[in-house]
Amino acid sequence: MAFKAWFFPQESRFLPGQRWMNVLFRTTHLVGLGGLGAGFLYPAVDQSWQLYLYLTLISGVGLSLISIYSNGIWLFQLRGQAVFVKLLLLALISPFPELKAELFILIILISGWIAHAPARIRYYSLYHRRRIESLD
Repeated sequence: MAFKAWFFPQESRFLPGQRWMNVLFRTTHLVGLGGLGAGFLYPAVDQSWQLYLYLTLISGVGLSLISIYSNGIWLFQLRGQAVFVKLLLLALISPFPELKAELFILIILISGWIAHAPARIRYYSLYHRRRIESLD
């Protein structure tokens, strides 16, 4: 099977148990974000909040891998591109610690906006300049 056909199938694939994996990863992601609030929004005395950073990153990677496996087109859609923007903003916290609260809130705002946006926005591709659901 050619790389393009496997990575960008005409019909999205589903893993056995994918729905429950998504629920598990999303729930873990929310727990991680809640814990990160302690480190990014309040002056945490120690680094114990970093466990929540790892929970958030690992669950986010899991969610991303499921989406990419289902259909690599996710990488071209705003819902996938928003993940890269959020990772970039997260990376900016290290060189700009004075902006950590603002960057953290911006990451949450992007997440909420993309998660609850209509499909015409979530499935929009900046590269293709239109809504895409497969590579034709």
